[in-house]
Amino acid sequence: MGWLIRCFNGIANVECRIMNPLPNSREDWLQEIGRAFRDASEAIPFGPPAGVAFGPSELFHLGPVTALKFRGMRRSRRVVSQMTEAALASFVATTSEDGCALRDPRIAFAFTYLTSHFALGLLTEERVIRLMDYIEGHPEAIG
Repeated sequence: MGWLIRCFNGIANVECRIMNPLPNSREDWLQEIGRAFRDASEAIPFGPPAGVAFGPSELFHLGPVTALKFRGMRRSRRVVSQMTEAALASFVATTSEDGCALRDPRIAFAFTYLTSHFALGLLTEERVIRLMDYIEGHPEAIG
């Protein structure tokens, strides 16, 4: 699949104090994304009481905040807003181009999770693309 990573590389004026190191290998990334997906899934039961239809297909919206959580970074409104904008812009661009893989909630979540790291300047575009190519072939390992 052709992954389109859109702009926003390196959110301006963000103090990137990372408490938790980045995974080293693609297998480590896949394991972390699986843990992050399960963590984000814990929000699903809170959708209906809040009057919101929320299920696995909407979990990609939580990729940015979950990325911050897993990196142990402080969540300011500005950073979350900019990360979310970057991740969702990439998501929309990829979906409109050839979004077949993004129909799978696990792949969609992985995409926004990784593009959030790109937005923080923690991953290169090339690294995100290579990781997504690997993850696309192993969605069962996510959840």
